[in-house]
Amino acid sequence: MAYWINNLDPFVLRFHGEWGIRYYGLAYAAAFAAAYGVLHYLHRKGRSPLDGNAIHTVVLYVIIGVLIGGRLGYMVLYDTHFLWKDPLAVFKVWQGGMSSHGGFIGALAACCLAARKTKSSFWQISDLLCLVAPIGLFLGRVANFINGELWGRVSNAPWAVIFPRSAPPGTPAELIAPRHPSQLYEASLEGLLPGLFIWWRFYRAGSARTPGRLTGEFLLAYALLRIFGEQFREPDASLIFGLSRGVFYSLFLLATGIIILILRSRKPKGGNS
Repeated sequence: MAYWINNLDPFVLRFHGEWGIRYYGLAYAAAFAAAYGVLHYLHRKGRSPLDGNAIHTVVLYVIIGVLIGGRLGYMVLYDTHFLWKDPLAVFKVWQGGMSSHGGFIGALAACCLAARKTKSSFWQISDLLCLVAPIGLFLGRVANFINGELWGRVSNAPWAVIFPRSAPPGTPAELIAPRHPSQLYEASLEGLLPGLFIWWRFYRAGSARTPGRLTGEFLLAYALLRIFGEQFREPDASLIFGLSRGVFYSLFLLATGIIILILRSRKPKGGNS
């Protein structure tokens, strides 16, 4: 069986060497722009308490939080040895390396700061961000596929893909084992499905939902689907207690989602919370 070879160019426009405009960078830019647009849309429809100034502050804080958290998270959670060896590597973003789990931590910090800055409810902001987060997660995984990175386990499925970067440089394509296009699986499992679920829950419950419950439901859904998707992905770092790092770190998100649902199970009696 002839398998498709992923020789996609990761650059939209290459200036020189490894410098240029990459699909991965555009994915982040598009996600942040979409978040800005969605939050304005929800405000116009009366579904969000955030006005224009508050939206600008929230999105700005989220951009900074996700970028810093994603980069630091990757270096600390996936490449600790190299970080100790070359601490300045954290600034070499052109070499790649972002962590979705680190991005979650950065987004959490952004929520805290934005809530204080705008005098808004932390839980209302986090619930709104859960509506837009799946967009970035989806686009990021599609960009991973275009980059030919974070490939899946070896597979003989008809839709398996040959990733040249999964073998030593110069290896003929016919000698490279086909693999699951796990990046596309994850785009659906981490972005599309949680997004559809959260939007359904948001419109089904509306403003009557206890602030924070949507956040707990999103974390729970994301963690479970991420753990399932990891079964098709080749671990890109050493295992922890026999688990891939994606699975291991997702267990903390799973626990956090459960705790939030338990703590936010009661409807607030009034005021921000």
